[in-house]
Amino acid sequence: MIRLFSLRRVSLLVLLLALPALRVTAQAAKNAAAPDPLFQTISSLDTALFDAYNRCDLEKLGTMVSDDLEFYHDKTGLSVGKQVFLDAIKNNICGKVHRELVRGTLEVYPLKGFGAVEIGVHRFSHPGLDDDAGDAKFVHIWHNKDGVWTVTRVISFDHGMLPK
Repeated sequence: MIRLFSLRRVSLLVLLLALPALRVTAQAAKNAAAPDPLFQTISSLDTALFDAYNRCDLEKLGTMVSDDLEFYHDKTGLSVGKQVFLDAIKNNICGKVHRELVRGTLEVYPLKGFGAVEIGVHRFSHPGLDDDAGDAKFVHIWHNKDGVWTVTRVISFDHGMLPK
């Protein structure tokens, strides 16, 4: 009888200790079920932007960046302007580099009256080369003008090869 009473006590204690974790899990499930509309918008824009980048669709890419784009890169420095950006993609990226967003790294924050900040980690690889991938962190500033989103500022930094 004493052993049964102790088992009930332990079971009750385990249940009480697990309740906060269950609440956190329930909240996470609720958040996952109703994603933030701004997050969804920027995530979709990121996909479209880098689909154009990976396919070398310079026309589409050109519609997604501002004329006065500022691109800060830890390896190449600052470049300014849409055409400079498109020329760099054409000469250095097309057919040579593939980009993908690292799952679970995307963060999106509103910029009141302007648009949004997108932060994340992306992985670059060179098609046809094994073990030649690296990650970098990035920040994109998106401007929403009359429902049209364009990237106005890019910071790409902390480029490094993946450990082998």
